[in-house]
Amino acid sequence: MRPVTFSSTRSRPCETPLLRWVLAATCSVACGGTGPPTVAEPAGVGARAASLLAESIRIDTTNPPGNEARLAEHLAVFLRGEGVEAEVVPLPEAGSARAAVWARVPGTGTRGDGRAGASGRPLILLSHLDVVPAEGGSWTVDPFAGVVGGGFVVGRGALDAKGVTVTHVLALTELARRELPLARDVILLATPDEESGGRAGAALVAEERPDLLDGAAWLLTEGGGILPGDAGTPDVWGVAFTEKTPCWLTLAAVGVPGHGAGASGESATHRLVAALTRVSALRFETQVVPEVAEMFASLAPLAPPEDRAGYASLRGSLALDPAFRSRFLEDGGRAALVRTTAAITTLSGSERINVLPAEARAGIDARLLPGESCDAFKERVRQAIADPAVSVRVELSFAAHASPTDTPLMEAIRRVAAKSTPRGVVVPRVIAGFTDAHWFRAKGIVSYGFVPRRLRPAETRGVHGVDERISIENLELGVEATLAVLRELDAIEAAAPARAASP
Repeated sequence: MRPVTFSSTRSRPCETPLLRWVLAATCSVACGGTGPPTVAEPAGVGARAASLLAESIRIDTTNPPGNEARLAEHLAVFLRGEGVEAEVVPLPEAGSARAAVWARVPGTGTRGDGRAGASGRPLILLSHLDVVPAEGGSWTVDPFAGVVGGGFVVGRGALDAKGVTVTHVLALTELARRELPLARDVILLATPDEESGGRAGAALVAEERPDLLDGAAWLLTEGGGILPGDAGTPDVWGVAFTEKTPCWLTLAAVGVPGHGAGASGESATHRLVAALTRVSALRFETQVVPEVAEMFASLAPLAPPEDRAGYASLRGSLALDPAFRSRFLEDGGRAALVRTTAAITTLSGSERINVLPAEARAGIDARLLPGESCDAFKERVRQAIADPAVSVRVELSFAAHASPTDTPLMEAIRRVAAKSTPRGVVVPRVIAGFTDAHWFRAKGIVSYGFVPRRLRPAETRGVHGVDERISIENLELGVEATLAVLRELDAIEAAAPARAASP
C-alpha cells in the first residue's frame, strides 16, 4: 500500500473569530436565505460530511428523552441513497421514539465458516446518536442550528458524537463509491442513550441483537484521537483500550418537613449537606494499575526530559520521587488516572425557599480505576456519612474490561500513523471517562476508542461545553484515515498465514 499522507489536515487557527464568521453566515439567512446556513455539496468528502453533520445536529436528540429514531431514519435514508445496506433498529424496551441505525458494506471472498461474504470477521464502527443538553444562552449560535462556516461545523454533537457517526457513515459510503475491496464486512452501528450509560442502547444491542454484530472481531468507537505535536514532536495517536468505570450514587436524606423559619439539624437538607461534607472530605490513595503503567511507559519517549524516567517507571517514581509526584499530580487529567475521583453533580430539595422538604437528594459521579469495586466504594461512602437517615443507592455501575494492545488492528493504526504527514506515534490509552465500548469488550470483541481527528486540548473542551465544533478538515481526515486503517488491517491479516507457513 502506498504511503498515506494527511498533510492538509493539520489544524490551522481560524482566520476570523468565531463570532465574526457566525454573524456573517447568519446574516446570509436573515437577508433573504430560507434556512440555516450550510455549504454547497461538491464532490469533496469533507463537504459532504459537513452537510450531513449539519442536518444531523438540527435533529434534536437531547438525552433525556433522546428521541433518536428520527435521526436513525434520516441516516438510513442517506446510506441507502448511496447504495449501502442500512436499517433502522427499533429498541422497544428503550421506548417507541428510540432506535439505532445499522448499516453494512460487505467484504469479498469466502468466510471462514464457508458462508458467502468476507473472509475476515467483521469490524464495527460504533457511535451514538444522543447528545447532552445545551444551554443556548451561553452559545454564540443556536446549538441546534447546525451552522457551517469558517471551515467548521458548530452545534451540539459536532464532536460528541454526531461528528463520529457522520465520519463512520461517510467511511461506508466511500467504501461503496470507490469499490475498495476489503476482506471483511464493515458494520456501522449508531445507538441511542450512551450519554445516560447506554443501558437503553448499546447494552440492548449487545445482549438482545447479536445478529447485528455478526461475529465481529473488531470495533472502533470514540474515546481516543490525535493530539497534534509541538516544536517538531510527532503527533500522539491515542488509542483507548480500557476505561475507568462509573459508580454513580444517589444520596437521599429524609427529615422533618415544615416551615423554613423553623430550620433545625434534623431537616433533610441539613442532613444532606452534612453527609456531602463528609463525602467531599474523603481522600483516595494514589495507585498505578498495570493498564495506566503501560500507557505512561509508551508516552515516556515523548515526555519532557525531566519526566521521562518517571513515566517509564510510574509506580516507583510516584512513590519515591517527590518532585516528579508533585509535577505529575498537579495536572488533573493525569491525577484522575491514578486515583478514584468523586464529584457531587446534582442537588435537589424543596422548590420553595421557605419550605423544608421531607427528602433531599444528591448525585455523586465517582470514577473507579480498573479492578476497583463500586459496592466497596458505596460502603465507604455509607460509613463516612454515618447517618441512618441518609441512604445510598447505586444508579450505574459495570465491570472494567480491557482489550489487548498487541493485535493486528493496533498494528494497522500504528502503520497508518507512521505513514501520515505529520508523522504520528501510537500510545495505548486509559481514559477517565467511559464509552459504550465496554458492552462489546464484555462480549469478547477487541474494542478501541479511536477516531482519527487532530484536536488540541482547547478544542476538546467543546465536548459537553459551549460552542462545540469540528473542522471540515477533521471530518475528512476521519474518513480517509479510517479507510486507511481498514486497508492496513487487511494487509496485516493477509500476510499472517504466509508468515506462519514459511519455514
